[in-house]
Amino acid sequence: MNEEQIEKPATVDDDDIIIEIINMHKWFGDFHVLKDINLIVRKQERIVICGPSGSGKSTLIRCINRLEEHQRGRIIVDNIELIDNIKNIEKIRTEVGMVFQHFNLFPHLTIVENLALGPIWVRKVPKKEAEETAMYFLEKVHIAEQAQKYPGQLSGGQQQRVAIARSLCMHPKVMLFDEPTSALDPEMIKEVLDVMIDLAREGMTMIVVSHEMGFAKSVAHKVLFMDYGQIVEENAPEEFFENPQHERTKLFLSQILH
Repeated sequence: MNEEQIEKPATVDDDDIIIEIINMHKWFGDFHVLKDINLIVRKQERIVICGPSGSGKSTLIRCINRLEEHQRGRIIVDNIELIDNIKNIEKIRTEVGMVFQHFNLFPHLTIVENLALGPIWVRKVPKKEAEETAMYFLEKVHIAEQAQKYPGQLSGGQQQRVAIARSLCMHPKVMLFDEPTSALDPEMIKEVLDVMIDLAREGMTMIVVSHEMGFAKSVAHKVLFMDYGQIVEENAPEEFFENPQHERTKLFLSQILH
């Protein structure tokens, strides 16, 4: 992976806020999984969220596109508040792409058909145009030669790149990544991270749950550390790694940085 630091955007004003989370809480039954979450994400900002298993990282980003419902507080995405309004939820989901640990591709469809499906059904794009868009983004993730194959014929790293391209076909304003490399063999991780680095260079707003600290150092504007459902620490990568403020953060970093 290229460790070269990616240029940070200039200082921006409040008009550039694309996601705002205010005093947000979530429970699973009696379990208080997210506690008083406050977060601002600006356009073209890249945020990496790390922390131990069960700390609430994945639940937090799943709340941003209403895959999980929060019970208290506010989540505002691109000036639309996430409330029990189906139209609002649908609109936000068209603007927010999501890439999961597992690829969730339709095994009976070719790669290009997997990519064209969303634009055809959600954005009502003509099939020919959707397939042209699919090929454009398959080129971007360096996998266009696999377009007519089926997911089962591809490696895990290739399938994850297809999943990223599928989200890009919807032209999202924000991309959420939920541990996108954790299900991959080590030799496949780099090819996926390289695609994500390319997206960062092009200015995609990204929130990434990951333990890939090299990626965080070279791409992120902010690194968040979560534990027991709370954001314990939030800082620029240089400060986060070189001068962590919280004892729990120091312990975590000592365990994952060898």
